[in-house]
Amino acid sequence: MQQHERGEFAQLITDVLAYYRQDASRFVLELWWNACQGFDLDQIRNAVQRHCTDPERGQFAPKVADIARVLQGTATDRAALAWGKCLEAMSSVGAYTDVVFDDPAIHAVVDDLGGWPKLCRTDMKELGYVQHRFCESHRAYTGRGAFDYPRRLSGDRSPDSEYEKKGLKLPRPALIGDAARAKQVYLGGNIGGKTAISFQALQAIEMAPAGLLPAVSAGCAA
Repeated sequence: MQQHERGEFAQLITDVLAYYRQDASRFVLELWWNACQGFDLDQIRNAVQRHCTDPERGQFAPKVADIARVLQGTATDRAALAWGKCLEAMSSVGAYTDVVFDDPAIHAVVDDLGGWPKLCRTDMKELGYVQHRFCESHRAYTGRGAFDYPRRLSGDRSPDSEYEKKGLKLPRPALIGDAARAKQVYLGGNIGGKTAISFQALQAIEMAPAGLLPAVSAGCAA
């Protein structure tokens, strides 16, 4: 889930607990959010409905563990669906066009796999291995909930600077999946790569206060 969906999610949990004549305290809502934000809001709705209509468990108010139990299988399903969506875009859009998916985890995974052009040019013999890596990474990212990702997956085209020199706008990316969600993914991503990287002079690092430098274990000391 995205941060802007937090209010709608809180209302959903409040309504569900009210159905079972229970109050949703601030602590309870925070607990639910931290446990469920790695999933889509629609997945949460479906999981809650499945719990409420379960002949055995549905007579009791759902706990976080109950919904997590329902959603455990959907992480694998979601990764498989994401791979299918990515595979279709690889063949229909291709390596030369920028793309924005409606799933930020796809952006993070593709960036880890070497970028959009490289993924599109995967040899057929390696496709099964790449699919395995894709699905494993996708489950890891969705399980984390919050993570950094590039706002667009750049195709094999001229660098952005070339367009700026000629006074041209960047080519429009292809939106893959739900257009509204893809736009939200774009707005929530990083301009550069997935991981922010900066460079500093060695002298500046040596002069930095000790509290600003990462700790070095005894086994790594010079």
